Amino acid sequence: MKVVIVESPAKAKTINKYLGKDYEVLASFGHIRDLPAKEGSVRPDEDFAMSWEVDAAAKKRITDITKALKGADELILATDPDREGEAISWHLLDVLRQKKAIKKDTPVKRVMFNAITKDAVTQAMANPREIDAPLVDAYLARRALDYLVGFTLSPILWRKLPGSRSAGRVQSVALRLVCDREDEIEKFKPEEYWSVAAKLNQKGKSFEARLASVDGKKTDKLTIKTGENAAELRKLIESGNLNISSVDKKPTRRNPYAPFTTSSLQQDASSRLGLSPSRTMQIAQRLYEDGLITYMRTDAVQMSPEGIDQSRRCIVKEFGDEYLPEKPRLYQSKAKNAQEAHEAIRPTDLFKHPDTLRNLEADQQKLYGLIWRRTLASQMKSAEIERTTAEIDVNVPGRALGLRAVGSVVTFPGFLALYGVEAKQDDGRDDENEDSRELPPLAVGDKPDLEDVLTEQHFTQPPARYTEASLIRKMEELGIGRPSTYAATLGTLKDRDYVRLDKRALVPEDRGRIVTAFLTSFFSRYVEFGFTASLEEQLDHISAGDLDYKQVLREFWDDFSKHTAEIKDLRVSEVLDALNDLLADHIFPPREDGADPRQCPTCGTGTLSLKLGRYGAFIGCSNYPECKHTMQLADAATGQTEAVADDALGVDPESGEEVFLKNGRFGPYVQLGDGKEAKRTSVPRGWDTSSVDLDKALQLLSLPREVGVHPETGNPITAGIGRYGPFVLHDKTYANLPDVEEVFSVGLNRAVDLIAQKAAGGGRGRRSAPAAIKQFEHDDGEVSVRSGRYGPYVNQGKINATLPKDLPPEDVTLEKALELIAARAEATGKTVSGKKASAKKATTKKTAAKKPAAKKTAAKKPAAKKSAKSAESAE
Repeated sequence: MKVVIVESPAKAKTINKYLGKDYEVLASFGHIRDLPAKEGSVRPDEDFAMSWEVDAAAKKRITDITKALKGADELILATDPDREGEAISWHLLDVLRQKKAIKKDTPVKRVMFNAITKDAVTQAMANPREIDAPLVDAYLARRALDYLVGFTLSPILWRKLPGSRSAGRVQSVALRLVCDREDEIEKFKPEEYWSVAAKLNQKGKSFEARLASVDGKKTDKLTIKTGENAAELRKLIESGNLNISSVDKKPTRRNPYAPFTTSSLQQDASSRLGLSPSRTMQIAQRLYEDGLITYMRTDAVQMSPEGIDQSRRCIVKEFGDEYLPEKPRLYQSKAKNAQEAHEAIRPTDLFKHPDTLRNLEADQQKLYGLIWRRTLASQMKSAEIERTTAEIDVNVPGRALGLRAVGSVVTFPGFLALYGVEAKQDDGRDDENEDSRELPPLAVGDKPDLEDVLTEQHFTQPPARYTEASLIRKMEELGIGRPSTYAATLGTLKDRDYVRLDKRALVPEDRGRIVTAFLTSFFSRYVEFGFTASLEEQLDHISAGDLDYKQVLREFWDDFSKHTAEIKDLRVSEVLDALNDLLADHIFPPREDGADPRQCPTCGTGTLSLKLGRYGAFIGCSNYPECKHTMQLADAATGQTEAVADDALGVDPESGEEVFLKNGRFGPYVQLGDGKEAKRTSVPRGWDTSSVDLDKALQLLSLPREVGVHPETGNPITAGIGRYGPFVLHDKTYANLPDVEEVFSVGLNRAVDLIAQKAAGGGRGRRSAPAAIKQFEHDDGEVSVRSGRYGPYVNQGKINATLPKDLPPEDVTLEKALELIAARAEATGKTVSGKKASAKKATTKKTAAKKPAAKKTAAKKPAAKKSAKSAESAE
């Protein structure tokens, strides 16, 4: 018997089917060990010795693997084909050897496959190799660097900037990009300009021509500064004679894009499908494990010869020979060292058309379709386009104006035929509107009629905020991070409240801006884009075997440790002075009355300054404690200088006590009664204080409120607003609510579902409970139909039962769901509550009485938990 180790149970099941009875395929569930999150896990004084700790959930899996190896003839490590996959194999082998679970004469082999198909797996088994030591060294270097930066910078942040969470090597640079863009936006001064265009008609067909020159000088976007200038030019065009002086027809080609890499897939899925990078990777992981696509963590753009051959055959089948180039298209990666996998992301079988895969979830089918089209298009002929440019003279006595009309016609669609009428959007292009217009037949000497002259006022716009997709594109362009880290890095920024998503745009929170300002002031080298990119290059050189990883660590640590030692002695006042200067444009914007923006509006003599409290930063007066003027950073940034005055809102009809709206050190709040023991509740972020009346205040003061009793535990569920926003709480499990308003209206069913999702996703690497497709009320607890990782299923309490393949989720009735749940309960011996059931069969009738479960002596099997790969963990 040969034992094969892969990461996930889904892969294990599929691969076992391909290999047959002579193989036992087991899952490690990702990494089995990691660096403990405590001081001393990486020890520079001991030549960067590293202490590893086996994950508690992994101990059972190691025991299972150890048992399987007792009678094994061979151990085959078949983890993913990237740096992380190599590290997982290395960790497994190291632990198994420490436990002496591998006999001296037992062969150990490492195999890799880029797709989970029978051919790929069989071929990989026939070509084993040793563990790639340089790849493991690159992994060790990355983990050590991330640990050393995080565990050195974070304590300094906590001491110098109370309320800050932590700082990571790549995450801090990504945060700087977001904050720098926000600085650009705030400092941007709009500039007025006008556009002038003529609406013309040639033989009954209208077309548009824009102003291209005035008195022999070319015009650009900002040439026409005022409405008066635009009106003058309009009159000249209206009074002039039009004559076409030249018509230039030029054939052009539009080439298809290369197949997807991890980065380009995340970007396209975000812009086309509205999927976050983390969601995209979850779906792609499922498609990969189901054998539908090749490995999804890669920065390579080339396809294997088999993939190219299959693409070309599929093109002929779908579109005909005329769409097939004479030679295959070959692409070259723009990445400095593409090393994460061997080829681009592509379907394993292009003859599986997206429309035929109806068993997939909606998002899976959409993402597969995106990959299928991009792969096929990459090997199709270019689109052939005829671009026409017509120059039109406007003859006015003493003046010379020129108009230009541009249009294009697709003479051969090429790869655009794959995208149909939505070609422009779906292939990812964003052409100028005028290029996509079709002009009427025009010839030199024609005199088109003037229908109208259009003038329009515009203002220059600030640069757009980064979206998750555009930030990934920028990080890739700068050489920061790697495909396996992009989604995790963005997730970390959001989880630590350094940034928030606002209509898909990344907006830095004040906490994030302060952290960035601190790091830029005192650790500028380590948040420089070039420095971080050079470290990534060194890691790539290590993985290629060209650099010793410990030498890289020594050079980094020698400089970094000296610098951090100096910063530790900084006084907080020095830190605040630097932050006041760096963030001045943000927290002390110019006042409309021209007064000093840092003058205290309360006492008139003090100076406003950034202050640090236990829960973060705020603005306070230098004359404290005589002057107690304080305000939130958000208020200062919007130009609000006056603190919210104490305001009596009315009387609580129940207690008879007065309700006040007040402003405190951490912002506005409402208070019931007077004195130190008076109940207080903060006004939620985003609420306009002018809209807070007695009713709203009493609602806030009523929190936390009891939503109801949990149907399984009998314990109460409460809803409230905490430090991290609105939540529901049950037995120390918090689940976030998406909207503050929902905290006042959330019902029991919704709260139970949110708590269940949080409980399911609470451990590292665990998945959140999928959203319900259908729900039924039942005496024994809610019954729901859900779409899970392994297909649709029905759920009641702790029982999940898979749906038959021929039963669509939408057609499931309550009776059928209860039948499946009862069958599953009988097979597992468990009840809806998760306890062992009595020997007597359960009934599906609603009126059936519950009986106490009989005690069993058999030990429960702990549920398997998947631990996330460290490449997907926070920086």
